[in-house]
Amino acid sequence: MKKWIVWGSLAIVASMSACDSDNDKLNAITIVESQFETTVENWTGAFAEYSTATDTASLEMRFYRARLPALLDSTKYGLRMQGNNRSDDMFMYLRKKVSGLVPNRNYVVSFDINLGTSYGNSGIGAGGSQGTSGYLKAGASPIEPVPTLVNGFYTVNIDKGIQSESGKEMVVLGNVANGLDTDKYALVSRSNRDNPVPVKANANGEIWLCVGTDSGSEGLTVLYYDKIKATITESSAN
Repeated sequence: MKKWIVWGSLAIVASMSACDSDNDKLNAITIVESQFETTVENWTGAFAEYSTATDTASLEMRFYRARLPALLDSTKYGLRMQGNNRSDDMFMYLRKKVSGLVPNRNYVVSFDINLGTSYGNSGIGAGGSQGTSGYLKAGASPIEPVPTLVNGFYTVNIDKGIQSESGKEMVVLGNVANGLDTDKYALVSRSNRDNPVPVKANANGEIWLCVGTDSGSEGLTVLYYDKIKATITESSAN
């Protein structure tokens, strides 16, 4: 009788250990955090939503690591992203590949982003305010997000949504307004922790992170990415 009790207890412990192991696997988390103090940390910049008929020099498209503006903290660095929106719909974005995930497994990704912006809440401009008509988006896909030429127009090969609307692979985290009534640089924080993006890793166990702005306001937009943190969690949909 005692022997049966002992074996029964061991079986329960083994079963609980297996459950704990399964839960650990299910809740496996990968965190990718970039602060750009020494390098661009393998993020690359790209641009889309403009016509081949446009003189690209006039678009002033730039992406590089730079010191933050003096009103923020010029001893620190961020990724400077700029573009002159002449199509009412310029998309300027960053991308980064994440490897080492389980091939073909479902994940969800949430972002925490610190953004340096100088556009006030009440600004005006052609096509709308640069602050409130510029939308910060973040997401992930199993393929690299690249500009794709379609009928003389550069689009992007993932579903990012249109301006204030989220897409299948990117969601809106908010606008790029500085939270002030004046146009001066401030750091703002944006997150989609309440609305994580689903993504399935490709056969190599990779996904591509994508962060960018979808603007309806014409004119030159300059933004600084001070921090990008992505939390990648295995999904219960597996």
